[in-house]
Amino acid sequence: MSVTRDTSQRRLQISELVRQHGSVQVATLARRFGVSMQTVRKDLRYLAERGVMARAYGGAIDSSVVGTGTTPSSEPHYEAKRTSHLDEKRRIGQRAAALVKAGDTIAIDSGTTAIQLAESLPNIDVTVVTNDFGVLGALAPKNNINIVMLGGELRRKNMAFYGGLTVEALDALHVDMLFLGVDGLDLERGITTHYEPEAMLNRKMVEAARVVVAITDSSKFGKICLHRIVPVGDLDVLITDRGAPNDIVLAAEQLGLDLILA
Repeated sequence: MSVTRDTSQRRLQISELVRQHGSVQVATLARRFGVSMQTVRKDLRYLAERGVMARAYGGAIDSSVVGTGTTPSSEPHYEAKRTSHLDEKRRIGQRAAALVKAGDTIAIDSGTTAIQLAESLPNIDVTVVTNDFGVLGALAPKNNINIVMLGGELRRKNMAFYGGLTVEALDALHVDMLFLGVDGLDLERGITTHYEPEAMLNRKMVEAARVVVAITDSSKFGKICLHRIVPVGDLDVLITDRGAPNDIVLAAEQLGLDLILA
């Protein structure tokens, strides 16, 4: 009887985690509840059959945000993103900033983790290309940093600039390193985002960069957004926190990614 009750309680908690975070990973749930991944897969299968969630590669996503296939359609509010997983984002930003050396030209994508990188960046002779208003604000007081702001139309939902002018501005630019923010990272679906102009700009940034570094906290793993940027294999470095699931760690080894856990 207690086993049945434990199973029921675990499945109830899994359902709540999916509602809160939009997605869950098998390996993460197995560690959290102290059960095998096979047990978690049974739980997810049971909940998916009852319409509570939809199965996705390596986990499950909230069925209420599933559109075509397994594509979430909603985007968290900017202020909510700024405060969620803040400690992890700070550590990731610090580790990312440590990769930058004097004389580098880097691009910093939009996003709340990108702002943490900008705040951690030392006041040294580097050139930073960005489209993010928050990154600009963090870098402006550092007078040794040369800032190239990509213009365009301000999207207030994430306080960054997008559009044809933004993409065109990258045509004549080449950067040593791109720090790419992540809305969703799924091993099968790749790096994804909620906003199509952002995906277009990010692909252009990837083309312009010698090295592509994804910066993301582990809550983004297993999430799938509507617009694909690039496959995971197009990354050179992945910086995340120590909550990264085993399948991400293994995939990094298989793909030859430099995985840095902050």
